[in-house]
Amino acid sequence: MDSGALQAYVERLWQDSILPELTHYIRIPNQSPAFDPDWQSHGQIERAVGLYERWARGCGLRAMTVEVMRRPGATPLLYIEVPGPGQECILLYGHLDKQPAMGGWRAGLDPWRPVLEGERLYGRGAADDGYAMFAALAALRALQAQGVAHSRCVILIEACEESGSFDLPEYIAQLAARIGPVGLVIALDSGCADYERLWCTTSLRGVAGGTLRTAMLSEGVHSGNAGGVVADSFRIARLLLSRIEDESSGAIVAPFHAPIPELRIRQAEAAAAVLGDALWQAFPFLPGARPLSYGRELILDRTWRPALAVIGAEGLPPVAQAGNVLRPATALRLSLRLPPTLNGAQAVQELKRILEANPPLGAAVSFEPNWGASGWNAPPTAPWLEQALARASQVYFGAAPAAVGEGGTIPFMAMLGERFPNAQFLITGVLGPGSNAHGPNEFLHLPTARKLTACVAEVIAAYHRR
Repeated sequence: MDSGALQAYVERLWQDSILPELTHYIRIPNQSPAFDPDWQSHGQIERAVGLYERWARGCGLRAMTVEVMRRPGATPLLYIEVPGPGQECILLYGHLDKQPAMGGWRAGLDPWRPVLEGERLYGRGAADDGYAMFAALAALRALQAQGVAHSRCVILIEACEESGSFDLPEYIAQLAARIGPVGLVIALDSGCADYERLWCTTSLRGVAGGTLRTAMLSEGVHSGNAGGVVADSFRIARLLLSRIEDESSGAIVAPFHAPIPELRIRQAEAAAAVLGDALWQAFPFLPGARPLSYGRELILDRTWRPALAVIGAEGLPPVAQAGNVLRPATALRLSLRLPPTLNGAQAVQELKRILEANPPLGAAVSFEPNWGASGWNAPPTAPWLEQALARASQVYFGAAPAAVGEGGTIPFMAMLGERFPNAQFLITGVLGPGSNAHGPNEFLHLPTARKLTACVAEVIAAYHRR
């Protein structure tokens, strides 16, 4: 394989074909079903699937089959197969559904309007991870252009990952015989701690979440009359959250912890040595604000220890319209990130038990779970894959690869780890410093996307050669 020619081929394909297609994709507000319950009538997910299907069918890969799978009431799944020798296949994964728009985008940017500034393509979804199918097929095209052999490849692009991948297990069961044994999984929905090298994700946290509701009254009353008589429903919620989190330190109670493997501690130390303060400095801290920890502990806190966030609220009027009323109820949407090896389904039930037990002052308390996804911890990396990753990173990035856990969740990885215990995994992505997936000003770092595409081609070829 001529690596220089492969890199040039990938760069041309990105510039001439993939980049224009991603700009069209950004314009589609195809929010995941959790954020658009009427997604079927709105038709935006189908628009995105149609865009992907058209590009895949026209991309020029030899002998490829493309199929959009559908079930009543379920989001569609794009199934692509590229034939090759051998029983085992390479399974490549991505998703096309998006997080909601969210406010706070800076002037000149909009979640549904693509903006190219230098080598950054701004807009919702391109980096998380609308680019994945294009990168996977481009890697295979680059190999075929040089006549480099590769094993059979299956590409799955789902449409409800941001909602917990609840439609995916049934599709996988339906496709099990067609997919067959899997020897290598490549997922492009993860991150990179900098844009200088290939980053391999060693673990993913799970998540337990839902809506906590607290109520003391049937209707709001004058706060002057009720203050000192009726406990504020927000205070009740605050008391309940203290059962989960120490508000002074952020530490989460024992049931939501798991032992950290020694290998992951050593990898965190190595990553901290590479990154220094760059990991926390990449976040948009206000002047004077500082992170919860530093160095190795910061990486472990972000990837192996639980953390709680309140991601939404109801019952609180806007500040400008807040009268002197003791409100009847408060609702908080909670997201509790879990260690990679903790069972997500069990954790969310434990969360419900803790929050609903013995309500303070007889308040009406309920916790309605909406998340319960397990994380994932990578199996030991085979020597052939270590060598392929080292070569790919050095050739296309000019630096040795690095490994670190990620704080987010890809529910499909835990499912694949259980189904294919002997498979190797390359979990990687383009979500690096400042890219801000799920938040305002999300962008795709185009040089990293192009280099990562070439790295994927190298790994696919190495898997066949092994």
